[in-house]
Order: sequence, then structure tokens, then C-alpha cells
Amino acid sequence: MPTDSKMAKFLQSYGYDLILGAIAAIYVLMAPYTKVEESFNVQSMHDILYHRHRLDSYDHLEFPGVVPRTFIGAFIISFFASPLVFIISFLGFPKIYSLVAARFVLGCIILSTLRFFRIQIRKKFGYQVESFFLLLTTLQFHLLFYSTRPLPNILALGLVNLAYGNWLKGNFYSALNFLIFATVIFRCDVILLLGPIALEFFLTKSISFWKTLKYCVGTAVVTAGSCGHGIFLSTGLTIFVDSIMWKKFVWPEFEVFWFNSILNRSSDWVAKPDTFHSLVLHLSTPTVFACSLSSIPVISFVLLYSKLPHKELRFIISSVPMLNLSAAVAASRMYEFYQIYKNRKKTIWKLANMVMLALFAISAGCTVFTFMASYNNYPSGYDLKRLHQISHPANVKGEEWVHIDTFSAMNGISRFCESAFPWRYSKEEEMVVEELQNRNFTYLVNEHPSVDGYKCLFSEEGFDRVELRQGFPPIVLVKRAKVYVHQDMKADDQLHKKWPGC
Repeated sequence: MPTDSKMAKFLQSYGYDLILGAIAAIYVLMAPYTKVEESFNVQSMHDILYHRHRLDSYDHLEFPGVVPRTFIGAFIISFFASPLVFIISFLGFPKIYSLVAARFVLGCIILSTLRFFRIQIRKKFGYQVESFFLLLTTLQFHLLFYSTRPLPNILALGLVNLAYGNWLKGNFYSALNFLIFATVIFRCDVILLLGPIALEFFLTKSISFWKTLKYCVGTAVVTAGSCGHGIFLSTGLTIFVDSIMWKKFVWPEFEVFWFNSILNRSSDWVAKPDTFHSLVLHLSTPTVFACSLSSIPVISFVLLYSKLPHKELRFIISSVPMLNLSAAVAASRMYEFYQIYKNRKKTIWKLANMVMLALFAISAGCTVFTFMASYNNYPSGYDLKRLHQISHPANVKGEEWVHIDTFSAMNGISRFCESAFPWRYSKEEEMVVEELQNRNFTYLVNEHPSVDGYKCLFSEEGFDRVELRQGFPPIVLVKRAKVYVHQDMKADDQLHKKWPGC
């Protein structure tokens, strides 16, 4: 039947994308809130979508953060999300739906670039390798979970995926262009990936030194397409856009580079031993399988990053697609050998196949476990939502002020979580607990179980630690109360309600 034929062709072309998109969408819907790492782009998207040209109302001017970041990614996401946000606002839905819409848009962008990379895998290695690549990506948690989170690393990941795809196509200069653009605009540390890849291109004579200078010094050169035919310099673009938004001359990623690499101030935030990323690399499923020539620059990127004091898993997420490709090639070959020797007395291939299946099962189990921990990692977002639902002061004539402390602002609350009148919000920092009772805040959302002059209405638990126990299950996630909601004792209009308590 024609309809069935069209459906079959559609699923053949986009079935894998639907699988990845469905998983990413589940992650968004189950964990819609964001943390401090995403704060700049989240607040920027909110302000672009809701404040538009009213720059003085933008969050970054009041809370600039440690170093400036570029607005280019937030502008791109907001542009595509704006029709959805218009519909959401027209229907009167809470703003949190706009955040979900923006995250869906980002996920579509990132998964589209991953599709480009996957198609090049199919063309070069065949359908079987592509299928194993999909399986590995599906069974791993972080790539799809982070693909909808507006981190600079994820914005850079989209360009890195395009670079990987062009690498497989043999468009080596285009691959370098995408990496340079990612470095200049979104993440200066992509240079640690750019360097080893460029070196491999030179060593394999895929590119020439003088032609690279001709085309790719233009890189800082161009924002799109071939180096020589771009319209804007990537450096000029970020300086132009971000100087307007920050109201001062600024190149954000240069300041990030200066802060992290020259001043070495990033270690003030999170410092881990040199072996941290190396350990992550060795424990990851892809490198258990194989190390191909194409993965050597990516492994070098991880090892180079391990020398920096500030380490987090999201910093090396750009390495995951290429490492998954190496794993997919190895898994495909193991499966082929298993098919050849399964009826013969070649137990080594049967054993290898069983080990591979066991690794897939372990990866799936770790994904479920990690997701449950992440689901409970945004307690203040759920607390504020609960306050809005239970309190709903519809007949209140005055404003209801909510003070949000630093911990709560870092663990789930953004401007997308705010509601309209009579709700008003303050994120005033460096305020001691004793001072709160002298202010006119109606509610407090903070990390303190008790505050003088306020009654604790309820609390929200969050992920605390992993605990090993005897019996089943041997590993459990332990939660504890992380965020508390208090009401001013003088504002007794809501105290008569049956609050859960703390």
C-alpha cells in the first residue's frame, strides 16, 4: 500500500532520530528545571523572549557572574523558540512551559547535528556500525540528557558534531572551521580538541600548512561555510553582539580563557586530580572496545583536559560522539566474527559477544540510576512550584514577596519559574539569616530549616549520596531535605492552611 510504503521510508530515514528525540524529550519533561551551570543562557533566553529590547531589565546586568558569556547561542535558540513561546503566552500557560519549549528547540538543533554525523557514519562504515552507534548513544545517559541543556559546552557540541561529520566526509578544512568557530564563540577549551585533530590532519597529509593558513586563519575568519566566503568574522561577531548586550567592549571567550588558563582561577570552584578525566575515559564503554586512529585526537583531548584543575564530565562531552563511533566499529566487528564462528568451536568470540552484551546492560542500568539521581537534583524548582500551587493568593491586593537564596537559585530556580502578580521575587545576595526577619518578605525559599520570625511550611528533598547496602538493591540513592519554604509569621493569612510542615 502507498501509505505503508511512505511510512516505511519515513521510519527508515528518521526512525533513529525519533528514538533519540523521544529519549531526550523524556529527560526534558521529567527534569524541566535547570542548575547554576545553565544559568546564564537560561536567564538570557528568558530575557530575550520576554523583555526583548528592554536591556536594562536583563538578569545578567544585575547578576553578571564570574566571567561574561556570549549571547549568540541564546539568540539562536530564542529565535526558533519564539513562535512556541508566543502560543504558550497567548494560552496563559506558566512560563516554565516556555523553558521546556526552548530546551526542545535546543535538543532538535543538537540532534540534527548528530544526525549529520550519523549519516556520514552510515556512508563510510555501513548500516551495522550506524546501528551500534545509535545503540551506544541510546544506552548512555549524559549525551542525550545534556543535549537539551543550554550549556556553552552543548552549544559547542553542535559545531563539534558538524566538524566530525565533515571529517568523515573528507572536508578537512570545513571540519577545522567548525572547531575554530566553536572555540572563538562558545568554548575556548575546544582548542584542546582542535589542536590534536589539526595535527592528525597534517601528519596524514590531509591538509597542507600554507593552505590551512590561507583558509583557516580566516577562521577566526568566518561564521559559516567555507573560510573564504563567510560574511562576518567569528571574532567580530561575538565582540559586536556581546559588547552591545554587556554594555562594554568584551570578547567573552577570551575573558574565559584568561580567567581559566592564565589566572588559573577556575580551580577556585571545582578541582579534581589529574587522573579524573583519565579514569572517566578508561571506565567509559567506548574505550573498553577499541581505540581507532580517528579516536586518538579525541583521547588526547580528554588527557589534555585532565591537566586542568577544574574538571567536570560535561567539559569532555564533545569527545563522546567520536568515542562512540570507535566503539560502534569495534562492536560491529565483534558481532561479525561472532556470526562467522558461532557454529564452530571458537568460544572466544562467543565470550566476547557475551561481554559486549553485558556492557550494554550495565550501561543501561547506569543510565537509569544516573537519571534518578539527576531527577532529584533540582529541589528548589519543585519547592517554588509547590508554593505557587498551594498558596495561590488570588484575593490578595498587595504583592507577595519571595526571597530566593543563592543555594536555591543554583538548584532549580530560574526566571522561567516565576509567576505573575501578586508574586514578586528577590535574589538579593550576601544577606545573613538574622536580617531576613527585618525585611518585608512574605515567603523565603532557602536552605535553612528554621528562620527567626518565619514558620517553615514545607521542604523538598534532593539527591544527597549513593549508599551501598547488603541485600537488594545493593545500591540506593539517599535523599534528604535540601530546600525549605518559610512564611512570615506576621502575614498570617496563609498560616491557617494545613501545610505539610518541615
